[in-house]
Amino acid sequence: MAAVRDFHDAGALDAAADAIEMAKNHLVQPWPYAGDVGAEARTLVTSGDGIYLIDGDGKKLIDGPAGMWCINAGHRREELARVMYTQAMELSYNTPWYTMNTPSAELSKRIAAYAPGDLNHVFYTTGGSSAVETALRFMQFYNNVRGRPEKKLILSRGGAYHGSTYLSGSLNGRPRDRDWMDAVDALVVKLSSPDPFRRPKGMTLQAFEDFLVDEFRDTVKRVGAEKIGAFVGEPIQASGGVIVPPKNYLKRIREICREFEILYVSDEVVTAFGRLGHVFASQELFDIEPDMITFAKGVTSGYFPLGGVMLSERLLRDLNRSNHPDAMFGHGLTYTSHPIGCAVALANLDLLEGGLLDHAREVGPYFQARLKTLEELPLVGEVRGEGLMGCVECVADRESNDPLQLDKDVGKRIDQHCHELGLLVRPLINMCVMSPPLVITKEQVDDLVGILREGISRTMDDLRKEGVWQG
Repeated sequence: MAAVRDFHDAGALDAAADAIEMAKNHLVQPWPYAGDVGAEARTLVTSGDGIYLIDGDGKKLIDGPAGMWCINAGHRREELARVMYTQAMELSYNTPWYTMNTPSAELSKRIAAYAPGDLNHVFYTTGGSSAVETALRFMQFYNNVRGRPEKKLILSRGGAYHGSTYLSGSLNGRPRDRDWMDAVDALVVKLSSPDPFRRPKGMTLQAFEDFLVDEFRDTVKRVGAEKIGAFVGEPIQASGGVIVPPKNYLKRIREICREFEILYVSDEVVTAFGRLGHVFASQELFDIEPDMITFAKGVTSGYFPLGGVMLSERLLRDLNRSNHPDAMFGHGLTYTSHPIGCAVALANLDLLEGGLLDHAREVGPYFQARLKTLEELPLVGEVRGEGLMGCVECVADRESNDPLQLDKDVGKRIDQHCHELGLLVRPLINMCVMSPPLVITKEQVDDLVGILREGISRTMDDLRKEGVWQG
């Protein structure tokens, strides 16, 4: 693997300064505050290699979040870069409306072999948001064709994150995602977050699981099963803080969905393609066979925008033998089944099958064990995770079930200290989320956790000096 370029020379630093100035003048960043929109520069990243990034100041950083949960195979993988070039020189694009390409057909067959149950068909999108949007539009189409136009409501949960399109964003369960944004609230019914750490004081884990299942069933009865088209849930809530649900909760929810003909959509945009050590985690780790699985991110290790929806054979048979065989699923994207994206995904799957999945399954438990040691720190309320997904939730006020203003500042402080020490963190209010590239070694895990420990320790020292926390 090629060495990372040296960005400490004056020319490179000048170029970085120019990029920052251009961003402030012209670039609109995602998720900006109104006071900063169109005038904001964020941490400039100039190159990457393996698990590392180089920022605009030439500092080497461990890529703790793997981009956005997606750089599974690591940065600067020549195998993936060459495939992009080769495929572009052979076929750069074809319209999916009336032509098709070989990479998308081959990829469909290969990933269908990994999908649980009868999920044998794939509709490709450009990312996770459009994958969830596609699944929901398919549910609507499915029920229209079957003569059930009223069966359209969608069950989602507190803490959920499912995308940024209008319909997918309406499912999100984090308040800050929705405070200033419109949503299709009339179509969405919200359930409680399956967060064991925030369960009522004194409630056992089994009782909490029973509460969630009872709430689900009671909601179906109250709203009416004839009105509910789908339940959408992440096996592990990623952006909600790596929420690992009680052991049998998802399996029990799946049984209720089957009982009331509610389509179960497993949102594996984050958890698929190696993040938990498997191509798909729904059946392997949670023993569920959904009606649909959405995926994105790790399918190309972030090298090309691609997502998709796995569709059940049963659903397609229902459409084929309906009274409306000529009804059209009027949904598609210009870049559906993009040949370059699918070619990269094939090469990425080669890497996963060639040892990366085995490595992820080996290093994942070590990653979890090393992160767990951070619970020794007084500021840390809980460390949780699965595979190569982890969250360190800091709690300055342990008497409250809701993070106070002090807690809301903690993540940002830790992130700043860790950046200085050589680690890029994804702060989520009072939580530090870690999802490093799957290629990370045990020694590099030690480095990551060591820096995170020091960053939290420095934050504790700051809070004590300021007299706002005495832990």
